[in-house]
Amino acid sequence: MNVEQLKEYCLSLPGSEAKEIAHPGNLLSYSLLGKKFAYFKTSQPEQWRFSLKTLPTMFMELTDQDGFKPARYMGRFYWVSIIDVEMVDENYLKSLIEYSYNFALKSLPKYKQAALSQ
Repeated sequence: MNVEQLKEYCLSLPGSEAKEIAHPGNLLSYSLLGKKFAYFKTSQPEQWRFSLKTLPTMFMELTDQDGFKPARYMGRFYWVSIIDVEMVDENYLKSLIEYSYNFALKSLPKYKQAALSQ
């Protein structure tokens, strides 16, 4: 899965919104009713690094692998950065995104969750 396909996939999730944040953040952020679940870094030297939320146990497992590292400033909240998304199995990458999306969904108030499921 390349960067463009990944962008499309993130936007295809119900209620997903993309927002570009200019300097100094330089991010393309994906959120669900204001709850961020993934983002791309859009400036050099880390352009198109992709970050998402994981479980604490997954965080430790992923950051021990080549191609994954703790997300800058967000690692303490169990966010990981994937250095090159094309090097990660497509199904595995989708499952990681779905976990992060569902985490954002569960953090919303029940009435907002219900509105998304209709």
